[in-house]
Amino acid sequence: MTTADYLDTLNDQQRRAVEFGADGAAPAPPLLVIAGAGSGKTNTLAHRVAHLIVGGADPRRILLMTFSRRAATELARRVERITTRALGTGIAAEALVWSGTFHGIGARILRENAAAIGLNPDFSIHDREDSADLMNLCRHGLGFSGTKTRFPTKATCLAIYSRTVNSEAALRDVLQDHFPWAAAWEAELKQLFGAYVTAKQEQNVLDYDDLLLAWAQVMAHPDFAAHVRTAWDHVLIDEYQDTNRLQARVLMALAPDGRGLTVVGDDAQSIYAFRAATVRNILDFPASFSPPADIITLERNYRSTQPILAAANGVIGEARERFTKDLWTERVSTDRPRLVTYATEGDQARHIVDSVLEDRETGTPLKEQAVLFRTSSHAAQLEAELVRRNVPYVKFGGLKFLDSAHVKDLLAFLRFGQNPRDRVAGFRVLQLIPGVGPKAAGQVLDALELSADPRTGLREAAPPPRAGSDWPAFVDAMATDAPWPAALNLARVWYEPHLDRIHEDAEARRADLAQLEQIATGYASAQAFLTELTLDPPDATSDQAGVPLKDEDYLILSTIHSAKGQEWRSVHVLNCVDGCIPSDLGTGTTDEIEEERRLLYVAMTRAKDRLSLGVPQRFYVTNQTRNGDRHVYALRSRFIPKTILDRFEVTHWSPLQSGRATRSAPAPIDVAAQMRNMWLE
Repeated sequence: MTTADYLDTLNDQQRRAVEFGADGAAPAPPLLVIAGAGSGKTNTLAHRVAHLIVGGADPRRILLMTFSRRAATELARRVERITTRALGTGIAAEALVWSGTFHGIGARILRENAAAIGLNPDFSIHDREDSADLMNLCRHGLGFSGTKTRFPTKATCLAIYSRTVNSEAALRDVLQDHFPWAAAWEAELKQLFGAYVTAKQEQNVLDYDDLLLAWAQVMAHPDFAAHVRTAWDHVLIDEYQDTNRLQARVLMALAPDGRGLTVVGDDAQSIYAFRAATVRNILDFPASFSPPADIITLERNYRSTQPILAAANGVIGEARERFTKDLWTERVSTDRPRLVTYATEGDQARHIVDSVLEDRETGTPLKEQAVLFRTSSHAAQLEAELVRRNVPYVKFGGLKFLDSAHVKDLLAFLRFGQNPRDRVAGFRVLQLIPGVGPKAAGQVLDALELSADPRTGLREAAPPPRAGSDWPAFVDAMATDAPWPAALNLARVWYEPHLDRIHEDAEARRADLAQLEQIATGYASAQAFLTELTLDPPDATSDQAGVPLKDEDYLILSTIHSAKGQEWRSVHVLNCVDGCIPSDLGTGTTDEIEEERRLLYVAMTRAKDRLSLGVPQRFYVTNQTRNGDRHVYALRSRFIPKTILDRFEVTHWSPLQSGRATRSAPAPIDVAAQMRNMWLE
């Protein structure tokens, strides 16, 4: 095999993207790869990294950023396989030492340079729930929880803070555009956010947003930016359409002239504006450099049939602004996507379950079928029908590890042991001890705050009056200096009696803790473990909605956001009507409408062989006035205009078609009279 043979599996567009200026000897000009859905994006990116290494690039000087740790790990493994095929002996995946998420790389940069930028390298990282709890402590401390008119909740306050930071917008603009009901509290929110930042710094804590904010702020200093840039010759970014303004600012500081910079993404799949991601980053990327960045488009789709792609192209072709591309495939088929009209949501649920079971009988496992929806509540009637007909299913996304109380308890114990000034972690852990309530926990934390050495302060602190014999055991467990990961095992041993006392389903939750210990063996230290698990938590095992315990096959239910990056042989999309897709909350601006269009496109391009879009005409809604009509009528989504209807098989379904026509009404019964008469005999 010649060294170039390992590229023979790529199509022409993929190979152009892989070989573009990639001899490894010198950084190439900036490159934007527009990778359409199902076009082999991950394979192309892995080959580009491998090709750089084969050409002489040092893998330790390649920065590869993705949007999940798992994606980074998979990319590194693919690079290892490809370089092995090319060179006989490939580079180990571990050689890509700078591979990870934006937030993970940011945390590492901040820790390694902490002394030079005014941070303590032992900082803790709060997840969203912990951040909301700390925000609430500040909220109470300022007296905002006792206002005469309703002040925003802790979750809303954190959402406002996060969007302001990540979008780099003024607080006033964020309130007017996204939280108009909270605009009257602008001055108080500004005061609250200042107190929140002060509290984090006093407790040696960074939140999720700080990892980007602090990184971007220090990169604004030319000397520091130049210092950081010297670590890498090549910078490659995956899913660039999902970045926010802070991430774009970091990236431009890493490669101000674009040399050695490759970004990969698809503007048509930019669907995370609620996280402050902006499609402008990818649309404006080429013009950010002089001369403009080169653009290579991957249009060949390896996932879907041509009729499915024709319909999806028709939907996205109406977009106001986009990089022009038309997905194509060699997978021919005569089956057009179905656009099915129903009288009610109930009819839609019954027909979908009929279709799912029919496909199962003809050889498509339930796991190869999915039902997608705009928001989780849209699946309520479908879930009821699945339960009624005994069809097992999993609904994504389920709870994450860090959303599970028992896992948060154990992680809080570890965080408090690492950083006794972390008030949120300490407040949670202390209240696990019988007899210790909020007041007693607060008194202990106040004493630690005044102590020069909080670890010594904990040993010397007066035990809460009602803690009894549990207090010495807690102090001893906190004082242990066991190596990692044995320290996690000792923490679990301390926690398990509390797990049994607090939770009725302790046995199921114990399985999560066992999995947590297994995960911990892959990390060199508690600090690395806590950082990665906070930034990229795995799915929980016991808390997913509807996980079948004995069935080896089950249907997939998922929001469209959670389905991104996935694929199934058969896909049903619920409620393709105005008010659902687009959401009635997503039609305030042109940008919001365009994102809703991209959501439908993402849903359609998850299908490999069969695609069905449901159009129920009548909805039952729960937010109408007390005496108003609780049913509303809907129109087909505006994203499927008449001009592209010929790309669908347009049908109407009724219960008559399944042999389940509505029976004639029975004779009336006065059940109220019968109930009264029970007591007259």
